[in-house]
Amino acid sequence: MADIQTSLDQAVAAGSLLESSRENILALLQGTTSPVAEASIQELIAADEWQELNDRFYKTLAFGTGGLRGRTIGRVVTDAELGKGGPNERPEHPCVGTASMNFYNVSRAIRGMVIYLKRYLAEQGEARKPAFVIGHDTRHFSRDFAEFCAKICTDLGCDVHLFDGPRSTPQISYAIRALNADAGVVLTASHNPSHDNGFKAYFNQGAQLVGENAEGVINEVNAITSEAYEPVAEAGRGLLNVLGAEADRVYMDDAKGLLLRPDLLENSDDKTKVVFTNLHGTGGHCIVPLLTELGFDVLTVPEQDIQDGRFPTVKSPNPENAEALAMGIELAKKEGAEIVIGTDPDNDRMGVAVRNDAGEMQILTGNQIGSLMAWYRTKTFFDQGIITDSNRSRAVLIKTFVTTELQRAIAEKFGVGIVDTLTGFKYISAKLEKYEQAIPADKKGDYRKLSQEQSRALRLEYSRFFIFGGEESYGYLGTDTIRDKDGNGAAVMFAELAAYAKSVGQSLAALLDDLYKEFGYHLEVGKALVMEGADGAAQIKSLAASYSSNPPSEIDGAAVTRVRDFSKDDFEDAEGDAIPKEGMLIIELADGRSCAVRPSGTEPKIKYYLFGKDAPAEDLAASKKKVAAGLDSLWSALEADAKSRMA
Repeated sequence: MADIQTSLDQAVAAGSLLESSRENILALLQGTTSPVAEASIQELIAADEWQELNDRFYKTLAFGTGGLRGRTIGRVVTDAELGKGGPNERPEHPCVGTASMNFYNVSRAIRGMVIYLKRYLAEQGEARKPAFVIGHDTRHFSRDFAEFCAKICTDLGCDVHLFDGPRSTPQISYAIRALNADAGVVLTASHNPSHDNGFKAYFNQGAQLVGENAEGVINEVNAITSEAYEPVAEAGRGLLNVLGAEADRVYMDDAKGLLLRPDLLENSDDKTKVVFTNLHGTGGHCIVPLLTELGFDVLTVPEQDIQDGRFPTVKSPNPENAEALAMGIELAKKEGAEIVIGTDPDNDRMGVAVRNDAGEMQILTGNQIGSLMAWYRTKTFFDQGIITDSNRSRAVLIKTFVTTELQRAIAEKFGVGIVDTLTGFKYISAKLEKYEQAIPADKKGDYRKLSQEQSRALRLEYSRFFIFGGEESYGYLGTDTIRDKDGNGAAVMFAELAAYAKSVGQSLAALLDDLYKEFGYHLEVGKALVMEGADGAAQIKSLAASYSSNPPSEIDGAAVTRVRDFSKDDFEDAEGDAIPKEGMLIIELADGRSCAVRPSGTEPKIKYYLFGKDAPAEDLAASKKKVAAGLDSLWSALEADAKSRMA
């Protein structure tokens, strides 16, 4: 230990190591029970891997409203970490570091949640054991972390419902509500690269932490600096309940309620053919049997059915990337399928490709997917007489500020509400909780046991009925029985949309063009500047701050007409609810273009959202060309401006 400290002191003096890294290395060595921590640090020192040490230790992984996320396998893997190796060619031990996803940080996270939850229940006057639902995806160390969390919870006097294998994130959200649990955890890094993992935290409504609960958990987690803890007495320990096929069945039966028109699937001789890939993740566990039971002809990509944290057939397990859907598209071409559906490892995001009028497979963006589903579900509820002229004021679509304005045009045409939230499904979920609580207590009974039809009737009479919600980043939701974006439900909703298009003799691509002809052409482009490690984090922070302190007055030859700075200005949404502060700016230009800038909350990048539109026109091809050229030019200007700000 003394030799390590001497080497660290010398590296700081030489400018090779950050002072914060030195402090965090020493703190971890004092507080970890890892059998390989000291050896790994010694290896990196001996190899002069100071940048790697900075990236691992420049900070302590802070618990935020979404939980934790970071590298669980370092850029440099030490011999100590590699050990005997683990499943799917991973190291035996996770990455050592205070800024990494490992048992040290997972221990802090789950124990902080337990401490807060016990205090919360006591303040509510509930003298009982807290109950957690714990799930995980297929990533490296996900099962290890999940079992580790379950043991800590039971050791500390909490009951645990632990899934028997990988499951989708939305199923954990559903289970929290169905089991009336107090909190939940999913071990996942969603669509991040294979070297990452994360700890996603939920509260008793099945949604991620917000408000006072988020602040309380964050404070408890960030106060913990050691892995050591004292289990409660044997008699006070929690019970472990393993969830399996029975829980899957209840969940899938609920998801079937998303199908609005079963009649579209009654012709067994002409089934809608769907190619599905879970990209080595959890999606196939429920989606394949669910779509098959509903009456779709489902094909899968055999090479990608395998649950494997390496995600070996793709560069990134992100269904918004064309490359990730390539194998599914090839199978669709071969088999004549109408659509391809792909989901990310924890199955909360869905990407698609559709067959167009030329017979080619065309990839849709998250904004296009969400707009098609929002339009179809709103239209169908009106067609079925569920939403009417008398109750339409109680129906609502919800989107984020950085999601396409095409959905606003759709809502306004149908005369239903439209609400914008900050990025993050927890904000959409908070709206759903608000709508649930607005129903009189004597009317709703045990709300969580109601069917979707029953709860919908109550919301249309007493509150607001959530038709559909979505984010541009490929997240969608069509029910309030789940309080997070849902790849399973999205697959059902989009497959039904494909069946509808088939029933009216149209391709989905043509159906989308019809929306553009009616509502005007809308185009959104997502860009990002990636900056990894300790230096990158500082650059992102500095660049984001510069937009707030010195917003542009002109971009790409167009005057800036409005800047909304969500980091410091006060805003209310369409329902009069205050918008929480967030590091995001929305910049509107005189020519109708606009853009939003915000640091990612889960990845080492700063994101740019570009928006362009044209009024409804006969020549749609010309509109598409004009708007696309305008956004290309806008990005060139923004990129040049960002470089000058970082110079």
